[in-house]
Amino acid sequence: MIRLRGLRKSFDGTPVLQGVDLDLPSGKTTVVVGPSGCGKSVMLKHIVGLLRPDSGEVWFHDTRIDTLPERRLGPIRTRIGFLFQLSALFDSLTVGENLAFPLRENRTHSGAGFEDRVREALEMVDMAGSEHKLPAELSGGQKKRVALARAIMLEPEVVLYDEPTTGLDPERAKGIDDLVIRLKDRLGVTGLVVTHDIVSARRVADRIVMLDRGRVIAQGSFEDLVRSDEPRVRSFFEAAGHAASIS
Repeated sequence: MIRLRGLRKSFDGTPVLQGVDLDLPSGKTTVVVGPSGCGKSVMLKHIVGLLRPDSGEVWFHDTRIDTLPERRLGPIRTRIGFLFQLSALFDSLTVGENLAFPLRENRTHSGAGFEDRVREALEMVDMAGSEHKLPAELSGGQKKRVALARAIMLEPEVVLYDEPTTGLDPERAKGIDDLVIRLKDRLGVTGLVVTHDIVSARRVADRIVMLDRGRVIAQGSFEDLVRSDEPRVRSFFEAAGHAASIS
């Protein structure tokens, strides 16, 4: 569904992505892990056209999107949901208004249809009845759920998750993991999850990809990477496993 080929990106002369090749299989959840600063979130932003590569290609189905003008990117972006790390809800809008925002912007539903779609999305993330609350009235986990509901309002084919469990306690993090799995199973959503949370990665991943220094250095099942002979992969998973065991 999504293909990255030779993706390179530098900022102020500092290379971040150094030739990333990645295939995102349809109907599966791919999790990208790696040390801080290795380019995980930068890679996500290339997929939705928030960043343009210095070189390389980004494909969505049979369309190369890294060279498209903004006006042609719009329709493709509606097919890709994005869960931002800090939720990115509009503080001055209610939960219902936050969810209705993409519908209004894209004019995909009538005014009467907004309420039904908002209610369905909130039920999907176990936040039914919260339409009239403001983001300030929600916990961190509830904000994540609302942001995830907003990400699926346009019924996307793909959802990109940027550190979905950051800042959440283990119980609430598991709740978000369960939602990622639910969206895949019930809606057939293809997922790409960027995370530092190895416990979460193990729960949701059909496949794990590890980035280091701007390159893919390993990919496969969780067990494949845990058993890898590549020193950087082994060191990362040993450290992450130790941190998980004492958290």
